[in-house]
Amino acid sequence: MAPLVLVAPDSFKGTFPAARVADALAAGIEEAGARADRCPVADGGEGTLDVLVAARGGEVRIAPARDPLGRPLPAARWALLDDGATAVVETAEASGLALVDPAERDAEAASTAGTGELIAAAAAAGAREILVAVGGSATTDGGRGAIDAIAAAGGLRGARLAVLCDVTTPFEDAARIYGPQKGAGPAAVERLTARLHALAAQLPRDPRGRPMTGAAGGLSGGLWAAFGARLAPGAAAVLDAVGFDARLAAADAVVAGEGRVDGQSLAGKIVGEIAARARAAGRPLHVVAGTDALDPAQRAALGLASVTAAPTLDAIRAAGRTIAHAVAAQA
Repeated sequence: MAPLVLVAPDSFKGTFPAARVADALAAGIEEAGARADRCPVADGGEGTLDVLVAARGGEVRIAPARDPLGRPLPAARWALLDDGATAVVETAEASGLALVDPAERDAEAASTAGTGELIAAAAAAGAREILVAVGGSATTDGGRGAIDAIAAAGGLRGARLAVLCDVTTPFEDAARIYGPQKGAGPAAVERLTARLHALAAQLPRDPRGRPMTGAAGGLSGGLWAAFGARLAPGAAAVLDAVGFDARLAAADAVVAGEGRVDGQSLAGKIVGEIAARARAAGRPLHVVAGTDALDPAQRAALGLASVTAAPTLDAIRAAGRTIAHAVAAQA
């Protein structure tokens, strides 16, 4: 029987959604005579909502919200999964960096209020657990905007929050590490850091020093402190939701992918989580990425069978063919 390759890419941020990457890889693999199991994934950041709806079924809903700069979004998305009691809110839908043009990025003005409005909409619809995927934000407000918006809408109505985090950064480091990509210069980073410390001291419990509380500019920490949210590594939660381990056990190899692989891929990102599971299962891991910024030591740490830079869909498809030939040769 032809070898089976598990195709498990994340989105190539700002370029291709995970499902399109999976389809391109699978097309190449199948052209080379192997079989492909399409399994698009996410790490708790952009694309998590679509991956979870595809894996578990459910209904994508819309609600009015505000974007990071307070402008109206008449139809921001959230989802109610098939059990009817679990909702998914993706921070990128209302508070995402992609909603703000580069010239207008303002890390000090950007607010998570829109994400709070979507959380409140899910609670009002009767969700008992709300999964908040917090990657890809334009914000560094420590969740202040979301906390206030939830309170203004009547609170969580008994719903529990579980925050799917794509980084392990603590609350107080959010501005220093992520502020520059959100438009903050050195002086603004200092002011944002001071603001996070001040907010931490005011919240019902202090998020400083705790892993994962700095995700989405401290939104995860704010929700943990104000509402008792459970913080979970997003990559592991999504892989569990799509039945990754059982599908990996049935495969001869696995392909992971994301827009850029670099040192951060070893710390909470999807490629690092897949690498750990592939090692445990004794399955070779191939990586396809828009940009390969791994050094030899990082490649060795991940235990990669191969890594291929493929910035276009045609290149991704070609990478799939090459990987299928390599897997067949080892079968």
